Amino acid sequence: MSSPDFKCGYIALIGVPNVGKSTLLNRLMGEKLSITSPKPQTTRHRLLGIFNLPEAQLLFLDTPGILEPKGALNKTLVQAALTALSEADVVVWLVEPRPPDPHDRILLPHLRKLPRPLIVAVNKIDLVPKPQLLPLMAAFHELFPQAPIIPISALLGDGTQELLAEVVKLLPPAPPLYPEDQWTDSSERFLVAELIRERLFHHTGEEIPYAVAVQIEEFDESRRPQLIRIRAVIYVERQSQKGIVIGKQGRLLKIIGAEARAEIESLLGSQVFLELWVKVWKNWRRDPKAIRMFGYQR
Repeated sequence: MSSPDFKCGYIALIGVPNVGKSTLLNRLMGEKLSITSPKPQTTRHRLLGIFNLPEAQLLFLDTPGILEPKGALNKTLVQAALTALSEADVVVWLVEPRPPDPHDRILLPHLRKLPRPLIVAVNKIDLVPKPQLLPLMAAFHELFPQAPIIPISALLGDGTQELLAEVVKLLPPAPPLYPEDQWTDSSERFLVAELIRERLFHHTGEEIPYAVAVQIEEFDESRRPQLIRIRAVIYVERQSQKGIVIGKQGRLLKIIGAEARAEIESLLGSQVFLELWVKVWKNWRRDPKAIRMFGYQR
């Protein structure tokens, strides 16, 4: 039973692509939950991270980066991020360490009419000299006078405890919504697919990462914990992309498979047999059926 002073609520992590939302979530959780890469738009789903403190349960929502919504997939991702805004009890807006752009047509109108507490987290402070931070923070304070402005480095952990304390302060009193030993509501199948997609992001360039989707076709845990058999299909949009993902004599696909298997074994606590196939689904990002099948639309 939680005390009457216990707090619980949803915290939406919002921002443009590649601002560090997933890195921050992993840092706050103390373990890897959300996949990361140096490329923008790595996050495609709204991902829940459940973080328990003695006095509060924090339900972090990692969201896709908000950008100009072009194409069916991008529109779906932006809508998922904006939906998280409406569902959250507290919103953490992650920004780059540079002056705010008052002409941000996508996100700013939503933040300005936000009926819930907002925190501005100026991320990547390890990349700028400290004397530059005060005028930056003042500029964001001018934009949102009521919002706490907190400088952080999600990568190094600087300022993240201060951010956590501010979030707890703003959460509403409420009992916990999830058991204490639960850390996400995502299935193991989903997390496995994401780890495979992360390896694809790291090993391919140009358009390839964005043209890739991963679906788990088999997840056989009948011999768990000794062995879990997983078969996954990597979908691309063109035949030429299929050749790139497979690589000469299948070498790249073997590397991706080996690295993904190591991550999956760490996640599942079991030896894993991972089988990867590559198939072409022409222009799947424009196909509503594909977007629903891959779970990007709820």
